[in-house]
Amino acid sequence: MQTSQNLGSSRLKTVLLVLAFTWLNPHVYLDTVILLGSVSTSFGSLAWMFGLGAMSASFLFFFSLGYGARVLIPLFNKPISWKILEFITGVIMIILAFTFLFS
Repeated sequence: MQTSQNLGSSRLKTVLLVLAFTWLNPHVYLDTVILLGSVSTSFGSLAWMFGLGAMSASFLFFFSLGYGARVLIPLFNKPISWKILEFITGVIMIILAFTFLFS
């Protein structure tokens, strides 16, 4: 059984890890500030609607990712599932590479 001191330390460690993953991740700044910021300039006075849509899509994506992973645990306990996923990912990457190369 955990003591209250260990539980408090565990919570503090968890909160600090979440903050570190959030604010020390360079993709936070690349995706939100640079990418979304530059795309939003094309919407003019409706940029706030674009921002609202981007926030909604982000929430939906991460919510689905978290709960979807929980639902898919039984499927991905099998090694063949990982091989199929990696194969599909590889095919998509090759298609994208050739699309960019020949466009």
